[in-house]
Amino acid sequence: MKTAILTGASKGIGLAIAKKLNSMDYKVYGLARSFENTEYSHKNFIKITCDVLNTHELEKIINQIESEEAEINLLINNAGVGFFAPHEQLKIKDIQTMIRINLEAPLILCKLLLRALKKSKGTIISISSVTAKKISTHGCAYASSKAGLSHFSSSLFEEVRKYGVKVAVVHPDITSSNFYDNLDFTYDSDSDAFLLEEQTAEAVEYILSCSENMVVNDITIRPQKNRIKRKSPAGE
Repeated sequence: MKTAILTGASKGIGLAIAKKLNSMDYKVYGLARSFENTEYSHKNFIKITCDVLNTHELEKIINQIESEEAEINLLINNAGVGFFAPHEQLKIKDIQTMIRINLEAPLILCKLLLRALKKSKGTIISISSVTAKKISTHGCAYASSKAGLSHFSSSLFEEVRKYGVKVAVVHPDITSSNFYDNLDFTYDSDSDAFLLEEQTAEAVEYILSCSENMVVNDITIRPQKNRIKRKSPAGE
């Protein structure tokens, strides 16, 4: 049985990935700020309450996992957050939170786990966003944090490929998930205009199922139709 560490594992795309990995016979250490509303349970889904913004706690948990497991085979950087508005209207704290969760935490986790992943010839998968690849008005900071993650992943692969480590990025477009709960826009109700959380998990499965000599560095998945829906202001 292989061992995976997955951030943002309590809901949405992260939980879908956890379920997929369990079905592939992975033992999954799932990290999230809270599992209070996570109904899914599995003997090989180990829930660990951890805020990736707390670097000291994160390092302690990773060290603990490494002490318990003979081998770490997979790191999936999934935890992410987005705030959208004209850039001048964003709160400074929100900008800092996006950079730290979307970019800083994955960089730190890769640093902490690279030696173990070199030893196991393991895989690093980061869940970025299609916005990393395009101009994103009202989402400049979010897109930049995701673009940074994507560029880091490409550079890291060139650094570690000689050790047998695979590095990949998934760029999902708009997805039917909790990501939009606190935003002023969401996915359209037309089923051709959004992705399912499970489809990003399927992309992860594809990356992990490739032949040993082949690396899929970049997968972009998009719905057939390009459409979003603005939410009505409260009270309307």
